Amino acid sequence: MGRRTLAVLIGLVVLAGYLGTAYLVYLVLAAVVAGRPDPAVLVTALLVGTLLSGYLSYRFGTGALLRSLDARTLPRERAPALHRRVDGLVGRMSLDRPDLLVASLGAPNALALGSSRRGALVLDVWLFRLLDADELAAIVAHELAHLEGDDGLSRAMVYAGVQTVVSVALVVAAPVALALTGIGRGLVWITGRPDNVALRVRAAIGALFGLAAFLVTAFVRARARRREFAADDRAAEVTGDPLALARALRKIERASTPRIGPFRIPIERDEHPIERLLSTHPSTDERVERLAERAKGRRIPVE
Repeated sequence: MGRRTLAVLIGLVVLAGYLGTAYLVYLVLAAVVAGRPDPAVLVTALLVGTLLSGYLSYRFGTGALLRSLDARTLPRERAPALHRRVDGLVGRMSLDRPDLLVASLGAPNALALGSSRRGALVLDVWLFRLLDADELAAIVAHELAHLEGDDGLSRAMVYAGVQTVVSVALVVAAPVALALTGIGRGLVWITGRPDNVALRVRAAIGALFGLAAFLVTAFVRARARRREFAADDRAAEVTGDPLALARALRKIERASTPRIGPFRIPIERDEHPIERLLSTHPSTDERVERLAERAKGRRIPVE
């Protein structure tokens, strides 16, 4: 009887704590609504905050990433041919010449950081041994296309917009979620039963938020894949050699395959549809196929 009474008391404390917090959040929201803020002003404030957050994330995040890579400037005298190719590519594109850097990225890769007016191109040292001159130029052109399209800034803005929408939704739903959680957990202590209607409703609301987050994530990742296709197409256009990029992608894929001793161990598996939905890059097979079709003279639209 003593343990049962203690459980009921704990349940009442839990219930009161959650309901009190939910009520405080509700009062704050009610005060905001009672103030009758101008919808235009509210939307403008959210928009400005989103843009500022996205820009600061892009600006400082790019700098932090570049410092973490321990990248070094590649002098023109060390790679004059590559610098001449970069000069030629930049001359055919709408961007300022980015800084050319090299780093040990742990895998053959290239990164475009910054924007069309202030960018940096980081090449892994392995690429110089893995690719021939045309293939390396094609990879460089692909990354320059990302800079030309200001993909880094637009990606930061998209993520900032998603965070704003999610944050607003969570704040609005907070009183209901807190009240249901408190009722559900309090009843578990009071009744001794591990399940009740309040917890099931709370779980259903959580599932709806989870589904919404998944759909938004899928949308953002689909946009990222379209930008990869667009960068492939732009690289093929400015180099005039789609197959050079296709060969480079294949070599990078093979070089990234796990190996045991002198033998590479290919991993054959079917990619799950959910994995494809949440991938930031299209498969190498799909990219190579599109480039091969482009080399045959067929125009491939970016879907």
